[in-house]
Amino acid sequence: MSSDDEAPGTVGVLGGGRMGAGIAHAFLLAGSRVSVVERDAASAEAAHDRIRDSIRRSVDRDASLDEAEIGARLMTGTDIAFFADSDLVIEAVPEDRDLKEQALARAEAAMPAHATLASNTSSISIDDLAVARLRPERFLGLHFFNPVPASALVEIVHGAATDRRITESAGRWVSALGKTPIVVRDSPGFASSRLGVMPGLEAIRMPDEGVASAADIDAAMTLGYRHPMGPLRTTDVVGLDVRLGIAEELERTLGQRFAPPDLLRRMVAEGKLGRKSGEGFYAWNEER
Repeated sequence: MSSDDEAPGTVGVLGGGRMGAGIAHAFLLAGSRVSVVERDAASAEAAHDRIRDSIRRSVDRDASLDEAEIGARLMTGTDIAFFADSDLVIEAVPEDRDLKEQALARAEAAMPAHATLASNTSSISIDDLAVARLRPERFLGLHFFNPVPASALVEIVHGAATDRRITESAGRWVSALGKTPIVVRDSPGFASSRLGVMPGLEAIRMPDEGVASAADIDAAMTLGYRHPMGPLRTTDVVGLDVRLGIAEELERTLGQRFAPPDLLRRMVAEGKLGRKSGEGFYAWNEER
């Protein structure tokens, strides 16, 4: 982190699920004031608890952190007016085009004109989402990775209308989080999803074809190719529903080679979404 890297003073996050909570946690640790807006009171309370638990774990690892001070900079609720003084607003709702369009429109109507608006999409075109934006020059993609606290990368997606200065500011903000930014031009799947989903889809086909067990497929990649985590365990961590959404978007834009395997569709239909549901290619017993 250079001396010029400083997190934005006030950050809004629309959506407080696992990704939104992780994004909020990252900016809180970097010194920002963070407002998280959810769809209803129960979801907002769950987001608050999720973020506070994450902060507590960070404090347990680093005694220099002040849990009360960090928590005092967090606000959660259902009022989109929370974003009225934000410098940066990040949409972090599920990977559904219509849902993201609605969320971005709500956020943009509430945030100040000087603020930057970002989507945490992992595959949907930033240029497509920019069409309906009031200020497309201040809109870009900030693709965080799950789990956010442990991930070192943020993919910054520069759209055709994005002001280069906004992209440069985003890079400094990401660096202030202690993460590494990469900048990619808007294209289907950007760089990371396009590269990451293909081996994942092939790995999903293999147990369905009886080639090998999930554990052995993952071992082949971790031990044979030095991947830190095998493709099927990664799919569980990312979420099978998220991986399905990305694959469907890439199939739509790039063709049949990204067609989702039947096994992936079946598991999602059965509610086997990976770590967040407790079952995917592996059984997950940790608190969700």
